[in-house]
Amino acid sequence: MLRLFLLLLVLLSPAVFADNGAMSALQITTNPDGSQEYSVTLQVLAMMTALSFLPAMIIMMTCFTRIIIVLAILRQAIGLMQSPSNQVLIGITIFMTFFIMAPVFKQVNDSAIQPYLKEDITSIQALDAAIVPIKAFMLQQTRIKDLDTFAEIAGHPPVANHKDLPITIVIPAFVTSELKTAFQIGFMIFIPFLIIDLVVASVLMAMGMMMLSPMIVALPFKLMMFVLVDGWLLVMGTLATSYGVGT
Repeated sequence: MLRLFLLLLVLLSPAVFADNGAMSALQITTNPDGSQEYSVTLQVLAMMTALSFLPAMIIMMTCFTRIIIVLAILRQAIGLMQSPSNQVLIGITIFMTFFIMAPVFKQVNDSAIQPYLKEDITSIQALDAAIVPIKAFMLQQTRIKDLDTFAEIAGHPPVANHKDLPITIVIPAFVTSELKTAFQIGFMIFIPFLIIDLVVASVLMAMGMMMLSPMIVALPFKLMMFVLVDGWLLVMGTLATSYGVGT
């Protein structure tokens, strides 16, 4: 997508700005080895455009999706509709994402950002180098069935190693796997709270208290159980270890 945008911009810029000498910074240079390098103006313009895709990249190419879904299911299971608020859940998810993705971000910084800032590699080479650790992370968390399914849908020929699949296939397969894993974890979290709801409802029915809502009575018991077992630490630890952190 980024390369296509740059190519279109380069092709259109001579025609649009042919009579305007102020836009001479929009240039493309051919290196001796045949590769092409874009001017700083084009690179900055491409980076500013890429920033609009940053939220989608953070959500769909990191552990953000799994964490936010699990936390939302946890809040629903406890029976608290507005506490913690959406802002708190998103804040927790962002910092948990930084914590889990720290090794991947370090690899991106070492292999792409720092060499590019030192002008050891071109912008295109930096982009290719940055994709490698992110793609490796996604492949580790993606089910083979999902990869094969999306490769078949895209009409991609079979590959001996899934690392050879393009990023356009890996991303939707990764998101699908993350959704499935998040709902599996959410199901396991929901069971203890569901048992408490059933017990409270049965007791109230046996006592003849038909008009008293079981949710109101069960809520303090669910909160007490969650606090006594140190539930937040267990949930956060489970999410971190599900990505291999600390193992």
